[in-house]
Amino acid sequence: MSEDTLANLLIEDRSFEPSPAFAKQANAKPDVYSLAEDRLAFWAEQAARLTWDAPWSEVLDWSGAPFARWFTDGRLNVSVNCLDRHVDAGHGHQTAIIFEREDGSSEEISYADLKDRVCRAANALTGLGVGAGDRVAIYLPMIPEAVVAMLACARIGAPHSVVFAGFSAEALRSRIDDAEAKLVITADGQFRRGDSMALKPAVDEAVAGAPTVEHVLVVRNTGQEVTATDKDVWWEDVVAAASAEHTPEAFDSEHPLFILYTSGTTGKPKGILHTTGGYLTQAAYTHWAVFDLKPDHDVYWCTADIGWVTGHSYIVYGPLANRATQVIYEGTPDTPHKGRWWDIVQKHRVTTLYTAPTAIRTFMKWGDDWPNQFDLSSLRLLGSVGEPINPEAWMWYREVIGGGHCPIVDTWWQTETGAIMISPLPGVTATKPGSAMRALPGISATVVDDHARPVADGEGGYLVLDQPWPSMLRGIWGDDERYVTTYWSRFPDVYFAGDGAKLDDDGAIWLLGRVDDVMNVSGHRISTTEVESALVSHPAVAEAAVVGASDQTTGQGIVAFVILRGGAEDEDIASKLRAHVAKEIGPIAKPRQIMVVNELPKTRSGKIMRRLLRDVAEQRDLGDVTTLADPTVMNLIGEGLAASKSDD
Repeated sequence: MSEDTLANLLIEDRSFEPSPAFAKQANAKPDVYSLAEDRLAFWAEQAARLTWDAPWSEVLDWSGAPFARWFTDGRLNVSVNCLDRHVDAGHGHQTAIIFEREDGSSEEISYADLKDRVCRAANALTGLGVGAGDRVAIYLPMIPEAVVAMLACARIGAPHSVVFAGFSAEALRSRIDDAEAKLVITADGQFRRGDSMALKPAVDEAVAGAPTVEHVLVVRNTGQEVTATDKDVWWEDVVAAASAEHTPEAFDSEHPLFILYTSGTTGKPKGILHTTGGYLTQAAYTHWAVFDLKPDHDVYWCTADIGWVTGHSYIVYGPLANRATQVIYEGTPDTPHKGRWWDIVQKHRVTTLYTAPTAIRTFMKWGDDWPNQFDLSSLRLLGSVGEPINPEAWMWYREVIGGGHCPIVDTWWQTETGAIMISPLPGVTATKPGSAMRALPGISATVVDDHARPVADGEGGYLVLDQPWPSMLRGIWGDDERYVTTYWSRFPDVYFAGDGAKLDDDGAIWLLGRVDDVMNVSGHRISTTEVESALVSHPAVAEAAVVGASDQTTGQGIVAFVILRGGAEDEDIASKLRAHVAKEIGPIAKPRQIMVVNELPKTRSGKIMRRLLRDVAEQRDLGDVTTLADPTVMNLIGEGLAASKSDD
């Protein structure tokens, strides 16, 4: 990262201590950091909070670094830890899920009911020929069946690959093919902004070219008509008819639990592999400590989608392992009005809200009048996840949503880390607006310079993790070499997260965003190469370069520079290309701006200088252009950008 980038961080001197009342009742106490200095003993203690069928012989085997084995030889079942043990302990009547639909209707599902649903689904999956080790692709909206499907897979030891239901058929197919999925679970459609949107056609298109898929299990969600294929099976036919009795099998601590695909700089999605014991240990502990969960009193709401890792760790596995009562919402924040979320908080007396800075900034833009119409006094803790949150949004979140009294836990972690790594502890940490503060107990994170030397307070560099952690990824599915190259080659013997960070004068950590060519749009990591490939696949485009530019709402916006093929001039080309990218990848990847240019800035060796394109997109003074083959090309690009604003 350049010194200019590191110097862009605003100075923030506001600090908020936990209230004495909150600190007194908090799960995490100030001595937790000293207790965690013996990292392995600390994580062994957290693992003991789970139910194990067989004990582990070794907490950590790092002999095959960078491939870790946590809680070696231990055996457990994730579904049992999320359901059976709570029911067996007499908590079957407790509400596990409050399912809120966009139309305002809701349903409460108890732990006993959820267990029955999961057991039926597990039996149905087994009846469809799915066994331990078989991969299952899940392409579902935010409905209870999505949670049931994930837990049913975990119960029978079938690793799941959840694909965000906004992704295109091609994106779904690439993930099905890479995992060689045997079964796809989907729905007829999903509700969004008062309308129903079909999901099944995208699945049919994806499965048509996927030879490993034997069945498609379809949930009837919207009731819209679907075209049946010979692989289709209706969820209501096979799951409802299955037995609610299921004897779970215990699996090795390192048994694969799920694959979750994230964008890579090569354009090919990376299948991030997470296993069982270590992942569940850290997901459960961090949920309990960071969100201060009180299972008998709290109503927890994480607004993420299950298609992202936040939905895995902090909707499904962490909260249910801790016996949380939580809200799941299928809908948008502005339907039927822009106060929808605050209506839900009021209706269900939500105590803990975990959402993204993108959403917070959007609500800020809509104005205080919306949240002020609702009673938000039930809230006692607020969380932030995704791209770094700017101090102004942090303060608005605290004052307007939190009433000036809710602690804010600004969390940093990744798909690859599996669980929260850096965050305040709400009863312990004095927080600063915009800072994730420090690594959690048992986690070792540091900021280093180009030579892997730790930087001093007040300096910036690269965020690295220099000790293994329980929920760490165990590799990239089917590509061990890519795992090593991607995460462990930049600095010797440490994990490079790909993010820049700065330490302030007090040693607090401030995240500065990605340092590679993966863009962070609304908390979703999108590869520039994938978007460029989608653009070039359009017959009108000869060449394309994509950069992420700062955006007040989404964190980063996608700005594309394209060279058209001869004779392809079209005054509506920008909107057509945006629609094309949405079809190829998904709506989240639509460029904010598309600029048609005659040339791209390239070095004499032919490398596109994206740094200069970012300067143009963010309307900064251009950096050094002496290495360009044609330095004058940047003048032409800069002059044309203002006229190339795309429609929304």
